[in-house]
Amino acid sequence: MAFALDHLDTTAATPFDGYVVRKDLVRKYARQYPVPTYVVEFLLGRYCASTNEEEINEGLRVVEKQLQNRTVRTGEEELVKSRARSDGSVKLIDIVRARLDAKNDRYLVELPSLALRDVRIADDFVHENERMLTDGFYAEVTLTYDGVIATESGGLPFKIEAIRPIQMSRSDVLETLAQGRARFSPPDWIDFLLRSIGLEPAAFNERAKRVALLRMIPFVERNYNLVELGPRGTGKSHLFQQISPYAHLISGGKATVARMFVNMASGQRGLVCQYDVVCFDEVSGISFDSKDGVNIMKGYMASGEFSRGKESIRAEGGIVLVGNLDVDVEHAQRIGHLLTPLPPEMRDDTAFMDRIHAYAPGWDYPKLDPRTHFTNHFGLVSDFLSECWTRLRTTSRTSVMHDRIHLGGALSGRDIEAVNKTVSGLTKLLFPDPEMPVPDEDLEWIVRLALEARRRVKEQQKRVFKSEFRNTHFSYTMGPEGIEQFVSTPELHSDQAIETDPLPPGQVWGVSVGSTEGSPGLYRIEVASVRGSGVRILNQPPPPPFKESVKVGEQNLYARSRELVGDRNPREEELSIQMRPMDTEKSGIGLGVPVLIAMCGSMLGKNTRGGTIVVGALNLGGSVEMLPNAIRIAELAVDKQASTLLMPVSARRQLNELPDDLWTRINVEFYKDSADAVAKALVD
Repeated sequence: MAFALDHLDTTAATPFDGYVVRKDLVRKYARQYPVPTYVVEFLLGRYCASTNEEEINEGLRVVEKQLQNRTVRTGEEELVKSRARSDGSVKLIDIVRARLDAKNDRYLVELPSLALRDVRIADDFVHENERMLTDGFYAEVTLTYDGVIATESGGLPFKIEAIRPIQMSRSDVLETLAQGRARFSPPDWIDFLLRSIGLEPAAFNERAKRVALLRMIPFVERNYNLVELGPRGTGKSHLFQQISPYAHLISGGKATVARMFVNMASGQRGLVCQYDVVCFDEVSGISFDSKDGVNIMKGYMASGEFSRGKESIRAEGGIVLVGNLDVDVEHAQRIGHLLTPLPPEMRDDTAFMDRIHAYAPGWDYPKLDPRTHFTNHFGLVSDFLSECWTRLRTTSRTSVMHDRIHLGGALSGRDIEAVNKTVSGLTKLLFPDPEMPVPDEDLEWIVRLALEARRRVKEQQKRVFKSEFRNTHFSYTMGPEGIEQFVSTPELHSDQAIETDPLPPGQVWGVSVGSTEGSPGLYRIEVASVRGSGVRILNQPPPPPFKESVKVGEQNLYARSRELVGDRNPREEELSIQMRPMDTEKSGIGLGVPVLIAMCGSMLGKNTRGGTIVVGALNLGGSVEMLPNAIRIAELAVDKQASTLLMPVSARRQLNELPDDLWTRINVEFYKDSADAVAKALVD
């Protein structure tokens, strides 16, 4: 073999014996013959599903012969038809599309590779495989030729005598998948899933792997709606075109209501009824043949139902929208929002956005380089994997969160539904056996990813209609005694700006008071508390002014502990404190109030208000000192894009000189003493 088996290959070999295939062989033959990847894997899985080199080589000879004899290259159409005439029949692999010939009360089939449109077929074959009445599917067919019928007027000599869809039909695939999954750790299983879709996990970072997992969810979760926008060349549509026969790709975004939902003339159900996933490639070009097409799709995405005529029809196919984001993310947010590439009737429709369960960040996924990103190792055969995925759709795993995860109050009903579906889908992908326990650490990152993917949708709604979607601070609490954790989308983060999400307990944005001449500076104060005693400064050596700020904060905490932290005894807590300067000012002078708030927040387990900068210097007696430069501090807070500035009420008169345009860009709140500052800075 051209490579050495690694631990993933050897781990998969025994439990998935007969269901693994070398992915470099798949790419080799997929490029040589005019068929999708899953068709090649269907044959490779039949003859080469082994790690034994001799068996693989023997199987390759069979596969190559079948692909040569059963696929039709451009220009060979008449040669194959002639063979059918001379031999009586031929076997070939092709897309099978059927239509009803109402005049003659029969079905006729189209075989595109032979340019045949009028091939006879038995009614039973059509009824057993109704997908051939929509956009068709790949199958192995036996095509016969009848010379007697050919001589009749209007005779149709070609007939499909036998048909075998290219998909697995075994009933025990989920049991096999569950038994094999038990051999892997969660990180190894994720890597093996990536190999199963042809990717080499070593070439991807964690963020990119999670984008790949989000792409897989529509295959295992019913009525799941996903958007992914990102750079060109990242393989956004590959999974929906090449891996599963249960997915259908609409290139160019062109669709008709009859094709998507139901044909009113014939009653034939459309793509969303026949496929697990319907993916629109090049989302900017989505268009329907009728004005109500987008409204029908919007209604379907919300409920999984659509009405045509008097009938209400349920379907389970998910809608996936993929497209290119032609500018960088920061610029896209500056000029509009991250759903701008959608067509005009969708891009600013917040109701349409609300139907999207997750927005996958395509910009976190690399442009694919065949030399590094495609694997040469073993992965699951696509027809086995896709069959497992489609059967996983029948169950929900939302219960995995029951009594373990509590979602925050900022999530609406549709937000909760979206997060639940994403968590369910990711759980099924990673833990396909419902009896297999899901560890807390895995459940937590699954929930965080689900919240992030839905919040990305919510942030775009907020940009379009800020008054209605003001609160996007998605959070969760793990366990009954857990601390509320807030989840943001990384693209909203800026090193130059204060984030609007609440900070974890013990973290505070503070501004040093400086002096009349000196410039104030922004700091992030971080405090962690454990059982013990005393205060420990992690900055070594600590700047003397910051050491003084910590000293006065500590003394005020001891002196007013009942008022500040209730029945907790600060003398029984060891407080570790760190100062992170964000500007050139690094002395930490006059940070007594921010330090005190961070200490109290850490002890109480309370988050600090998001988007808030705290300013104030304390003395040992507990008084808040006058600010020498309130105007400069306010200007700094505006420059850092804070939403709220919390400062002592004694600074109110100084702010009379604050320019009007700055007043409109920040909310200034005042506190009367240190206890009032703590109460106003921490989230209840």
